[in-house]
Amino acid sequence: ALLKIPAGKVTNYKTIAKHIGKPKAVRSIATAIGKNPLSWFIPCHRVLRSNGELGGYHWGLKVKTTMLRFESI
Repeated sequence: ALLKIPAGKVTNYKTIAKHIGKPKAVRSIATAIGKNPLSWFIPCHRVLRSNGELGGYHWGLKVKTTMLRFESI
């Protein structure tokens, strides 16, 4: 599901959970995404909280913000 998020676009954990047919697995999905060791190649930085907040990021929120800004140009 993460690989289908185009550069410059974002989604949230709840939407991913619904997309994969596991609408109640939001927390598990967030945990799995948070453990992604290949975050540049598997774009977990494009996933936000349902309220639009950045949420956490393995490499820090400054890096996540920078990556999102870079892609939106």
